[in-house]
Amino acid sequence: MRKLLSTILLPILSIAAQGQLLGDFQKQKFTHKGDVLLYRVQYPLNNVPSKKYPLVVVLHGSGEKGNDNEAQLKWGGDLFANPANREKFPAIVVFPQCPSNESWGRVGGRKGGDSSNRFTFLSNEPVGKPLTLVLELIDSLVASGVVDRKRIYIGGLSMGGFGTFEALWRRPKLFAAAFPICGGGDTSKVDAYAKKFPIRVFHGSNDPAVGVNYSRSMVAALQKAGAKVQYTEYPGIGHDSWKNAFAEPDFLSWLFTQKK
Repeated sequence: MRKLLSTILLPILSIAAQGQLLGDFQKQKFTHKGDVLLYRVQYPLNNVPSKKYPLVVVLHGSGEKGNDNEAQLKWGGDLFANPANREKFPAIVVFPQCPSNESWGRVGGRKGGDSSNRFTFLSNEPVGKPLTLVLELIDSLVASGVVDRKRIYIGGLSMGGFGTFEALWRRPKLFAAAFPICGGGDTSKVDAYAKKFPIRVFHGSNDPAVGVNYSRSMVAALQKAGAKVQYTEYPGIGHDSWKNAFAEPDFLSWLFTQKK
């Protein structure tokens, strides 16, 4: 009986612990020209209203789309909510949520087939609504006086990695660093931002959803353009390389060291 109870209680306790860990991420809505972006925001421990803090924006993958304003915290939320990390790296952290029928970036593609040629970049199209709202949200936070405009960081995984690369060329003067994970981008746009801030790229070599060639191509183009880019490729890892990236021991220290 005791063994049975422990088997039942452990998952419950684990879920409860996670809920408590992510409890400081407040549910919020941002409205711009009638459009609404759901997002979660966490402010620093011992937040000082008169102080300006770094801003981190994390773009989730396609599996976390929706309108519950919760799913987007699935990957990376625990890293930024960890009390030790919050103590060491005080920051404002935002996890926006993309609606189910939208995407962060202007990317076309097809399901199935070879993951190495699955996507096309529709860079001639205007920026999409979700990414527009994310960029407007950043601007509104900066305007409110709580954000250190020299320390604005953006990153994301899978669909969020694509969105990250697009945000960089759409607003090249906005960011101080970026961390796209298992994504890809338009290599013809890298000159717009290559020399402006450091970029850390991550990908799994066996990714069946987003071929590793997408990150390799972006890194090669960035290097050619003179970017300060660091690339980590995980041998044998599939389409969950964000787990490895967020577990890198210097991930947060690298990120919060960057400044315009």
